[in-house]
Amino acid sequence: MYENSNVEYKRQYTPDIKKEVLAFANSGGGVIYVGRDNEGNPYPLLDVNETLTQITNSIRDSILPDVTMFVSYEATEDGIAITVRDGTHKPYFLSDKGLKPSGVYVRQGASSVPASFDQIREMIKLTDDEKFETARSLVQELTFTFAADEFRRCGLEFGKNQMRTLGIVGADGLYTNLGLLLSDQCAHTIKFAVFNGIKKGEFKTRKEIAGSVLKQMRSAFDFLALSNNLSATFSGLDRIEQYDYPEEAIREAMLNAIVHRDYAFSGSIIVNVYDDRIEFVSLGGLMPGLQTEDLFLGVSQPRNEKLANVFYRLKHIEAYGTGLRRIMQYYDGFEVKPGIETTHGAFMLTLPNMNHARPLKGKHKQKPQHRIVLDYLQDNPFITNELVQEILSVKQTRAYTVIRELVNEGLIVKRGSGKENSEYVLTEQE
Repeated sequence: MYENSNVEYKRQYTPDIKKEVLAFANSGGGVIYVGRDNEGNPYPLLDVNETLTQITNSIRDSILPDVTMFVSYEATEDGIAITVRDGTHKPYFLSDKGLKPSGVYVRQGASSVPASFDQIREMIKLTDDEKFETARSLVQELTFTFAADEFRRCGLEFGKNQMRTLGIVGADGLYTNLGLLLSDQCAHTIKFAVFNGIKKGEFKTRKEIAGSVLKQMRSAFDFLALSNNLSATFSGLDRIEQYDYPEEAIREAMLNAIVHRDYAFSGSIIVNVYDDRIEFVSLGGLMPGLQTEDLFLGVSQPRNEKLANVFYRLKHIEAYGTGLRRIMQYYDGFEVKPGIETTHGAFMLTLPNMNHARPLKGKHKQKPQHRIVLDYLQDNPFITNELVQEILSVKQTRAYTVIRELVNEGLIVKRGSGKENSEYVLTEQE
């Protein structure tokens, strides 16, 4: 009898036996005979019970996920047979090495050898959920400094229980790809390019943002704010100030790119800033069954449901499917509208520069946020500060400013004399 892909001989216990066990668990199973030489001849153990204790302890303490349910032992007077069945939660790996070739072994002929990265990925793909965010992360040495700060900033706890609930840690106690995205070690990035003119050519500046996707979100918004210029025009004696892009539209576009991109691809989110527009390009086209028109109807099928849930809990996104509709509302009254282009593997959202685009003829050039509030009042009897915060996705102070501007323009009026959560109606309704 000789060693082969399903048989291994050991004269005595050695720490390497755990490598043989996980190799068999990763490769269809096999038997390890302890107390035999390389040709399979008996080589009696001095103390079978002590050797068996060493083996069981080593397998229990050194291999993840738990493989003990697939391992059985048969002891005789002079040797031990360790039967390893094919595992169902591959890849099994050495707990002190992690999910990398030095920690994952497979059977190759009569030898147990380190697995390649491709083999590791393939095992994860075959045994885990097909969704990227729920699969086990190849990187397990993760830290969450920024994520913890973000949760704390939003008044939420971020401990082990929360990590399990959110899906950052899987049922096996290992970090998922969602954990990788939220961690400081996230390898995905956002790349920015600011151009002179309306075509790709001369760069004004370039920047790449890395780290937790939560950090990327804040850094991206801060960077784009530098390209969002405030311009003033005059209508008679009235000075009208307007930013190139509604802040809320930039926010929604950036969040859409971060939350809905396909992270199974390693490429970066691309943001191109021109004089007349901003392009947000993310990997991954529309989800199967969806058409571009569906997006404007509020239909939503998140590609990364757990990531979207994290952003929802942090109150960075509102109800699913409303972002693109709000973006379109901000451009009400302009000839050039936001555009969407999709291919099988990419999604591009374009925001026109409002100071570069022309208003519709005969239509008053009104602030987008004002238009949204007035449209709401066309279908509802009144509005409050809390409702303005909700429909505009803004903070309390900004909501008060919008209300005050509309009151000053004579478009809405306060109803009643109460101070708490005052109600406002269209002027003609008063």
